[in-house]
Parts: sequence; structure tokens; C-alpha cells
Amino acid sequence: MDRLLLRSSPFGAETGALPIGEFEPGEEASARAWDALMGEDCKILVIGAGGLGCELLKDLALSGCRDITVIDVDTIDLSNLNRQFLFRMKDVGRPKAVVAAEFIEKRVPGCKVAAHHAKIQDFDGEFYSQFSVVVSGLDNVEARRWMNSMLCSLAEIDDDGNVIDPDTIIPFVDGGTEGFKGHARVILPRHTSCFECSLDLFPPQRVFPMCTIADTPRLPEHCISYAHLLQWPQAFPDKKLDKDDPEHMKWIHERAQERAEQHQIPDVTYMLTVGVVKNVIPAVASTNAVVSAACALEVVKLVTYAGHVLNTYLMYNGVTGVYGSTMALERRADCVVCGAPRRTFRVPAATTLRAFIADHLGGAALKIRKPSVTHPSRVLFMQAPPALRAQTEPNLDLPLSELCADGDELTVTDPAWGQGTALGAVIKFS
Repeated sequence: MDRLLLRSSPFGAETGALPIGEFEPGEEASARAWDALMGEDCKILVIGAGGLGCELLKDLALSGCRDITVIDVDTIDLSNLNRQFLFRMKDVGRPKAVVAAEFIEKRVPGCKVAAHHAKIQDFDGEFYSQFSVVVSGLDNVEARRWMNSMLCSLAEIDDDGNVIDPDTIIPFVDGGTEGFKGHARVILPRHTSCFECSLDLFPPQRVFPMCTIADTPRLPEHCISYAHLLQWPQAFPDKKLDKDDPEHMKWIHERAQERAEQHQIPDVTYMLTVGVVKNVIPAVASTNAVVSAACALEVVKLVTYAGHVLNTYLMYNGVTGVYGSTMALERRADCVVCGAPRRTFRVPAATTLRAFIADHLGGAALKIRKPSVTHPSRVLFMQAPPALRAQTEPNLDLPLSELCADGDELTVTDPAWGQGTALGAVIKFS
């Protein structure tokens, strides 16, 4: 750490797009930085204790962070042990967060790690507002969207969307890996582009046409999907497939091999079967290490002001060598989460609520998957609870002209945003 804090740097006091305090190297800066890292006010939250999360916890603890909290909903599986190095054989079946916290506290004296075996949605804004920085090692987009929305909702703003109190900005450092590729990103809620601003960076989930799976399989993945989606429900109509049960996965693998042999398709392996059924990409430990190091460095800079913060996205590619590039992702003025949460939709009066949801809310721009829609005077459609969904479902087939007037503003919510974000949808009939 002192190599960062005692030496001069051409980037330490640089002014740029991101707000950061002035930095002058020396003993005073070193003492101030260590106080910031090890003081009572420095609380770091790590979300995820998997391959990337284990690396993050290790890096942050060895960088001097002394008050860390970790959240993870998963338990340790045998397949985790090859890359999630905080776990041992005796830990299989135990909560990842709890075991990771115990390991870090044992190996890094003075570091306190609080563990929560839970979902991030189980905690409210008061819980998240206590942290100095939130670092994520999540493996799915929806959880990132929820966390991003929560942190943006905590930033206090005025009617024009300007931040009133900078202390309410909790930096969100997001890391992700996919095979030999990865990214590190710094999000300052309401100041830089947020996660929702750049959803287009993520390609749609890969799916196969059912006709190809059932009639003309050409790839090992087709055979595995056939066993998973068609053969399992036929063989076990009353039993849900447990993707973490080795016996269930073995059954899928064997059926997939049988179908592959019929169509002369090679390379249906057990590991590929698990990957297709769980929709996962094989993890590479070295990628986790590189991305974790980048994320941990950003946390140190955010807390100590020892360097200029990443602006705002680092891409790592280790497929054919070691390659990294940075880019500044622009904030979208019409972002539902950090921008103007109000949009105007021009639709024919005969458009049904179902068509409006499918064509305008669930498209590429908003990517709303489970929207609920309310009118100022009544609920038009609610996803949950089941009783309210059944009561409002008939509205889906009614034209908007019967549900609202021209110029009315409907409120759209979605579980991906949590409770802190809603879209105001102004309906204009064309």
C-alpha cells in the first residue's frame, strides 16, 4: 500500500469526469489513507462469495479493509472447490458466506467479516446505506439490476435530479467473469452511467428452437436440452429437476448421450450437461484473480483518494493473451433508474394492455420481464400475490382506451428494480 501512497503519481491529483479528492503523496497521505481503510467508518459490502467473491474477500482483507460484510444465498458444492479457494471438502453443503467469513477472519488477524446467508432482496435501504462501497461478484444480470436500483434510490436528489447530499452516493464496483473474459466497472449512483443505462452490453440469453431440439438436433446442446426439457417431464411429471442434485444431472447426461448416439453427435459430456442445464459458462480461476484485483484497486482508490477512479468500464480479454481496454459508458438521460423515470408512449387506442406490455415494456429498450401496471385510480395488472394477479388478469385483454384516458400516466414497476424505482408511462393515443 505504501508504494501507492508514498510515491508521486501523474494520476493521483488528476481532475476528470469522476469526483475524487485531491491526493498528495507522503507520510500524511499514507496515515490518512490507512485511517480511512482501517477506520470505523470504512465498511465494505461484498455481494457473492463464489469464484470472484472469494478473490474479492481475500484482496480486500489483504489491502487493509477491516470491516467487511458478505452476502451470498448459495451453499458450497463439490464442483466449487477447484476455483473457490476459501472452501475445503469438509465445507461442502455449508453456506458460502459463512465459510468464507470464517476463513478470512482466521487467516487475516484483525479483519472482521460479517456473513449473511441470504438474498440481497432480503435487506432494505437502511441496511445498504451503512456501507462506504458495495462490491459485487454476482453471476446474473437481474441481481445486478436490483442492486444498482437500490443504490441509486439511496442517493438524495432534488426535483431536477441533482444530488443534494454527496455522502448519500454509495459507489458500486461491479466485477464479472465469463470464461477467459471479464470486466470491472465503477458506478457512482446519479453521477456516472448506472448498470441500467448499459443493459444493451449484455447479449440475450442463448436459447434453441423447440423444433430443432425435438426433430433435427445437430449439436450436443440440442441433445441435452431435449433430455432436460422433454424427457425429464415425461419420465417424472410430479418431480421438479434439482440442478444441484448429482443423480438428477447424471440421468439427464445419460439420456442426452443416448439421443446423441442415435443422431451421431459427439462430445456430450457431464460437464457440458451441467453447463447447459444451469446455463453457465466454465469459470477460469485466473480470470477471477485479474478482475478481482482490478475491483479491489478501485475500492482502495475510492476510500483513500490515492488515485483517479476508473472511468468507468474496464474490459479484460485473456483468450489469446492478456488484453485490457477501458471506455467511458455514457449516462442515458432517459434511464428509468438514474435518469428521467417518465416516458411517453404513443399507441393506437385499440392496443390491449397485454400488447402494450409485450411490445413497449418488454422490448430491448426497457427489458422489463415481470411488470405490474397501476393507474392513479386503480390497479390494472399486478404480478403478485396470486389472488391479485387472478383478479387483474382479465384487464390484459382490454384495450387501453377502456383502462385509461389519453394523457394519463400509468406507473410501471418490476422486481428487477426493487421498490426504489418505478416508470411513469404517459399514454398518448395515436
